[in-house]
Amino acid sequence: MGRRAGYASPTWETWRRFRRHRLAVAGAAILAVMLLAVAFGPLVWQVPINDIDFSKMQAGPSWAHPLGTDDLGQDLLARMLYGGRISLAVGLAAMAVAVIVGTIVGAIAGMSRGSVDLALMWLTDLFLSLPALPLLLLIIYLFRDALKAVVGPQLGVFILIVAVIGGLRWMQVARLVRAQFLSLREKEFVEAARALGATKWRQVVRHILPNALGPVIVAGTIDVAAAIIAESTLSFLGLGFPPDIPTWGRILYDAKDYLDIAPHWALFAGGAIFLAVLSINYVGDGLRDALDPRRVM
Repeated sequence: MGRRAGYASPTWETWRRFRRHRLAVAGAAILAVMLLAVAFGPLVWQVPINDIDFSKMQAGPSWAHPLGTDDLGQDLLARMLYGGRISLAVGLAAMAVAVIVGTIVGAIAGMSRGSVDLALMWLTDLFLSLPALPLLLLIIYLFRDALKAVVGPQLGVFILIVAVIGGLRWMQVARLVRAQFLSLREKEFVEAARALGATKWRQVVRHILPNALGPVIVAGTIDVAAAIIAESTLSFLGLGFPPDIPTWGRILYDAKDYLDIAPHWALFAGGAIFLAVLSINYVGDGLRDALDPRRVM
């Protein structure tokens, strides 16, 4: 069904503003290719990720191994595709945790005011004052083995990394949501709903929260990029997933001692992290412009 002449829906206007941001469109296209590659690539390139071949150690790109091999002769393309699933899944899951926790805290603070608002913002400031990377490393180091023994090495590390990264990224979302709620709750349409007897829950769900989602979505894209970098940092420091479970950070960590004889090894892993984070940041910039009509495009 086409648009009526002279009328553009909010969704269409948002898309029009977003597509004018060329870097954001390019970033979205790169992310789409990456997601399709990690989702369906292993189904096409069916090479075992831990298939060792000592006769082809540190081999460069070839028809048999398009991205070359590592120090054990393992196919880097297969490991990159598999590792991309984990790295991107960690980013998306950690973002979901940060957005959900931050939205709940910010919404309660923005609607409550008074002592509840002060207490929640004090808690937010307390978490903001904590050194994120040292605390992340400490928690992972202390609880990784215990959780691996309970739910398994891969799932245990995944849950712990997602929970810790998301738990250290919700504060910015909480502040954004609180500011939006404090502004929106005084708007005429919310006052009208309040005058008609709408409960606080209905005011939040039907009127305030939908209008506060723009900054939250933008903050969420930033959290995805930050989570991917954090997971890569953990893997690079040897505190991430086990060595037999490749992630982009783990592949980069394994390649650090072979930069002089097998530079392709680190180039592909580092390039994937760089492209993913850069693309997500550009998409975030585009969404910020598209969701805020006051910005000049």
